[in-house]
Amino acid sequence: MSAWMATVRQAANLARLTSTKPSLSSSSQAVSLVQRRGLAGGGDHHGPPKVNFWEDPLSPSKWKEEHFVIVSLTGWGLLFYGGYKFFTGGKKDKKEEQKVGDASH
Repeated sequence: MSAWMATVRQAANLARLTSTKPSLSSSSQAVSLVQRRGLAGGGDHHGPPKVNFWEDPLSPSKWKEEHFVIVSLTGWGLLFYGGYKFFTGGKKDKKEEQKVGDASH
C-alpha cells in the first residue's frame, strides 16, 4: 500500500513539475518547487511553555510530556518494588541467621 502511495506521490510531483506555464517568471517557478512540510511544525505551541520536571517538581501539569511519563513510570516501579519487598518481608533462610548469630557470641 505504501509503495503504491509513493508511486502516486511521485507521479503527482512529476506532473506538477512538467506542467509549468510559460508565463511564469523564474522566481515564481522556484516558489512552486519548494517542498511544503505539512504537519512537521514541531509540536503544540498553545498554552504555557513546558518545563523540565526538576525545575518545577511540584507542578506536574507544567512538565514536558516525556518527563511526566518517565517520572510516572519510575514512581509506579518503585511502588511495586517497595510493595513486593514489604509483603515478602525480605526473609533470609533461618539456617543462615543461626550461623551468623552463633559466630558473633
